[in-house]
Amino acid sequence: MPRRALLASALALSALVGVGSGAAQTPAPAAAAPAPAKPVDAAERKAVLEELAAQLEANFVFPDIGQRYAAMLRAKLASGAYDQVSDPTEFAKAVTADIQAIYPDGHLKLVLARAPSGGPNGGPGGPRPTFGLEETRMIGDVAYLRYSGFPGDDEATARARKFLLDHAGDAKAVIIDSRGNHGGGLDEMDALLPLLYAETATLVRMDTRAASDRGNPLGDQGNLVRRPSPDTLVRRDHVITPDKTETRLQHVPVYYLVSHQTASAGEHLALAFKHTHRAVLIGETTRGAGHYGGTRKFGERFQAFIPIGRTYDPDTNWDWEGKGVAPDVAVDPAKALDEALARAKTAGAHPE
Repeated sequence: MPRRALLASALALSALVGVGSGAAQTPAPAAAAPAPAKPVDAAERKAVLEELAAQLEANFVFPDIGQRYAAMLRAKLASGAYDQVSDPTEFAKAVTADIQAIYPDGHLKLVLARAPSGGPNGGPGGPRPTFGLEETRMIGDVAYLRYSGFPGDDEATARARKFLLDHAGDAKAVIIDSRGNHGGGLDEMDALLPLLYAETATLVRMDTRAASDRGNPLGDQGNLVRRPSPDTLVRRDHVITPDKTETRLQHVPVYYLVSHQTASAGEHLALAFKHTHRAVLIGETTRGAGHYGGTRKFGERFQAFIPIGRTYDPDTNWDWEGKGVAPDVAVDPAKALDEALARAKTAGAHPE
């Protein structure tokens, strides 16, 4: 999302103050350059690497991989491999590259933590980019919803559900556009999918490392049903129960738009639709970031998302980590909406 573009727009507007007012036009002062980042010293490097190693060893979704990550980080620390990397951004990149060389994971990377202002660590603040429900509208008699993420925003989730309820009588198809969906949680799915499913459906299965389950950001939500599992895992199925008070959308065609930018929870929904055959996926193969977890701070300046579980098809054991979910209809993502509307029209809708 265009954080830098938003900041640039604000600076451009401030430079135009006084134009047309009769005031003398003097060049706007140049923005002060950000202060150089404080170098990573030996104490900070040691603290970050030791804690990251401990967290990966204790919590990473696959225990054997977590142990390999930890052993590598401890060996690098002992050998002084990062001693000459004092720039914090470069240090984070170097650690991430070494982690990914052991075992690539779509979520796991060490980064600079964001400052409270919303800007990058040590940099200027600014408005956060849009993340969530970006648009709802009727295209003829097709209900269209566009998401950039599933942040679990109660107001936006209620608004999306109300939109579908308001058009349950006239919508002949539903399009959910997740081409720019970078992930999030399950709240949006749990609110909308009961309106779209006519029968109880197991969407996907989710295995969390047992030692990490207390910190599971998903917890035991209403639609997550515990299943028998080995002692090392906590297994849950994501189950949707139909809404019995409004059934008119439960048989209309559903189209789910995806791209390589569709990631994480956006891919969760892609696999759910594919496994249950409830929607036609249109676009290109998704990003391939399938292990869920949570973000943890390391020291004062760094953070990493620690994956603690995997989501997969309960019938085949297949997951999308590193592979992505392939569409049912492969088209240029820029043309995915047109393709969905054409298919909706063939199915009897009138998207004019």
